[in-house]
Amino acid sequence: MPITAANPVIAELKDRIRRLEGGAAREVLSFGIAEIDAKLPGGGLARGALHEVAGGGADAVHGAAAALFVAGIVARTKGDVLWCLTRPDLFAPALAQAGLHHDRVIYAEADREEDVLTNFEEGLRFGGLGAVVAELVRLPMTASRRLQLAAEASGTIGIALRRWRRPTEAADFGQPTAATTRWRISVLPSEPLPVPGIGRARWLAELIRARAGEAAEFEIGACDATGRISLSPHARDGQDQALRSRNFA
Repeated sequence: MPITAANPVIAELKDRIRRLEGGAAREVLSFGIAEIDAKLPGGGLARGALHEVAGGGADAVHGAAAALFVAGIVARTKGDVLWCLTRPDLFAPALAQAGLHHDRVIYAEADREEDVLTNFEEGLRFGGLGAVVAELVRLPMTASRRLQLAAEASGTIGIALRRWRRPTEAADFGQPTAATTRWRISVLPSEPLPVPGIGRARWLAELIRARAGEAAEFEIGACDATGRISLSPHARDGQDQALRSRNFA
């Protein structure tokens, strides 16, 4: 008999793991897409937890896709969003197109990444925010554990958005962290249109790690004005296959 997520024994074991990790009482933020939510414990991204997102490469194009993916997630929370960073290069109109309007975002700029981590943790511990995002090059295990505990204590969702200044820094994404989920977002060719023009942007969303869940990958349409993604209806072509085979971790 094949071992699948539908196996009641496996389901019971996963439920026990979630209870041991304190995840049974957590609320979740679902994507609203059954195929994606089914891969996540509880049917969505756990609130009160740390999540990690990176671009599929060290270049600005993949980094921008990862940032918009994060913007779409936090856009669907309620309350202000604290965005911690060292480089004030976010394009607010682009975030608004992903559903995150400027009047909800509080920017905390710091000169050093150590201060970004401090702001990240303090924002999570505050407990009065819809979400906290921090742009980080490195995420040490000790720091990620502190962030996870801070998120659990307040019930606030925290997202570490990994951004790199040079390709060699991307190797740090392969190091273990305490994040509940880890995502990698790569740019795919846009959706075709029946007339000349540029269709909706598409991404390859790789769920690399999900605590008590399953790894998976999805071709998705970029976030709309409400922060929602969609499953791409188009089959992967040769260029998509090449992107899929690349390993940036």
